[in-house]
Amino acid sequence: MKTRIHKGDTVIVITGKSEDKGKKGEVIRVDPDGGRIVVQSVNVRTKHQREVRAQGRTMKPGRVRFEAPIHISNVMLVCPKCNKATRVGLLRDDQGVQRTCKKCGALLDA
Repeated sequence: MKTRIHKGDTVIVITGKSEDKGKKGEVIRVDPDGGRIVVQSVNVRTKHQREVRAQGRTMKPGRVRFEAPIHISNVMLVCPKCNKATRVGLLRDDQGVQRTCKKCGALLDA
């Protein structure tokens, strides 16, 4: 599945947990096969890690906080020009396919 949200884009969470709803963040990682993305400081989980020894190295024990993936349908792209949550349109021309803002028409891949 091709996604219209890429790594480095700013997105806003439109649905989900009440503490994450309305948060803005930058996309860290995109998983197009699973339809999920990882957004900075959104959906933060705590994992209790035990001490692990592998290949001569030791991983420290304790609580590890990390951003868990969320479904791509739960976020909307924020246009850098109009600074609003928007749907993404595709513009096909001589340069190839470019993403556009549906609200103001600005090119997102500038």
